[in-house]
Amino acid sequence: MEKNLPKTLGELKASGYQPKSVKDELRNNLIQKIKQKETIFPGIVGFEDTVLPDIERAILSRHNILLLGLRGQAKTRIARLLTNLLDEYIPVVEGSELNDDPLQPLSRYAVDLIAEKGDKTPVSWLHRNERYLEKLATPDVSVADLIGDVDPIKAATLKLPYSDERVIHFGLIPRAHRCIFVINELPDLQARIQVALFNILQEGDIQIRGFKLRLPLDISFVFTANPEDYTNRGSIITPLKDRIESQILTHYPKTIEIARQITRQEARLSDEQRKIVYIPELLEVLVEKIAVEARTSEFVDPKSGVSARLSISGLENLASAAERRTLINNEKATVARVSDFWGVIPAITGKVELVYEGEQEGPYQVAMHLFGKAVKSMFLDFFPNPDKLKKGRESDPYGVIRSWFAGGNYVDIPNDAGDAEYRQSLEKVAGLKKLVQAYIEDAGENDTYILMELILHGLSEFEIINKDILENNLTFRDVLADMLRNEMMEDDDDDEDDEDFEDDDDMDYDFDDDDDDDDRYN
Repeated sequence: MEKNLPKTLGELKASGYQPKSVKDELRNNLIQKIKQKETIFPGIVGFEDTVLPDIERAILSRHNILLLGLRGQAKTRIARLLTNLLDEYIPVVEGSELNDDPLQPLSRYAVDLIAEKGDKTPVSWLHRNERYLEKLATPDVSVADLIGDVDPIKAATLKLPYSDERVIHFGLIPRAHRCIFVINELPDLQARIQVALFNILQEGDIQIRGFKLRLPLDISFVFTANPEDYTNRGSIITPLKDRIESQILTHYPKTIEIARQITRQEARLSDEQRKIVYIPELLEVLVEKIAVEARTSEFVDPKSGVSARLSISGLENLASAAERRTLINNEKATVARVSDFWGVIPAITGKVELVYEGEQEGPYQVAMHLFGKAVKSMFLDFFPNPDKLKKGRESDPYGVIRSWFAGGNYVDIPNDAGDAEYRQSLEKVAGLKKLVQAYIEDAGENDTYILMELILHGLSEFEIINKDILENNLTFRDVLADMLRNEMMEDDDDDEDDEDFEDDDDMDYDFDDDDDDDDRYN
């Protein structure tokens, strides 16, 4: 398409081209997409009735936008998708730093070039993907970075005095003329730097080192901010916030199903992994429940939030843990299981910001706590609450399982056990499979074993049985039997200490002989 576009200013005029602002481009193309029922923000899930309508209204109003929300809420992703609403190509004066419109030149370079060459001025075309600039706000960002500064090297090379505007080196914002410009984490900008944005947002002019330039920049600004930043690292100064016309609040997925959809979409699982590892829906839900528990946990800072990246990384680690098992056991395929979640723990520990109580517990213990809470929640989705069974009024559905463990039986589930060993370990627990069949009639074979293991984890959370985690092995046993075993181990340790002490008493230390020896030397 670019080959057929006008190459000179004269050809451009003949084509009937008319200049259009960035915000008009966004508005006009949005209107067309809405009329044609097109997907405007592909890949953004869960915001259809909340965030996205607000963004569309802001674009129709030609507003600059502030996306305000906790981390991992797709703020930057939305900003980058706005380029889809720009025209595919726009004409610029060839060689211009500021993407000058040939019919509305802005820079000294473009004005002089058009004055010299007239209709023969060369025109190049800028694709919409090149019209997006993004800057992460950090405390070290300067006015020169954003707006510009005098370049002494340019002045020396061109032999120009500092009073000549051609010695100016333009910053990121002037270079974003006719583009979308995004500043992430806006509160991190120092207040004096935020002040430099006032005139650009309101009047469109800038000043650089005493140069009074009137540059009516055409930019659509998008800012992102985390509410936590307002107290921890800085704030958006009131006059700047007043000039950003639309402030839009983002949020985390409101349902488990929406969260699953996002995680499946974003998780980077290779085709080979997908062929080898089957992840049941039950475990996808369990991954999301961990994130939900983290967002309400007393150990996690609610101001920081828990990113969707926790679920995404967790699902990736779950698949990799199962894949590793197949490689160790030389199996062709496998099904992910609850015990594979020990491989998910590293994806949790780095994704949560702990409060003081959480720091005292430690990241690993907090991650295990969140996993336990999620297991307990999921267990209650399928099976009755053991604590709420009314004694004497109804039979205990867990009675057979309790009795089996009370008889001194226990079950080991090695993390790297092959599928056959894993299933045999679960099948030996009396009443376990029947309990699943009693409450979930249509459970497939894979889900049945997942639910059998879930029951064991769930009963351990209700302290009906004990769960021991020893490096690469899980052991479930009766609570009382476990207590007796621990007491016996402690008694054995005490006996060994007593024997050592008695041996020491049998030794005959002849201190007098030592004194006689000392006398001989004297």
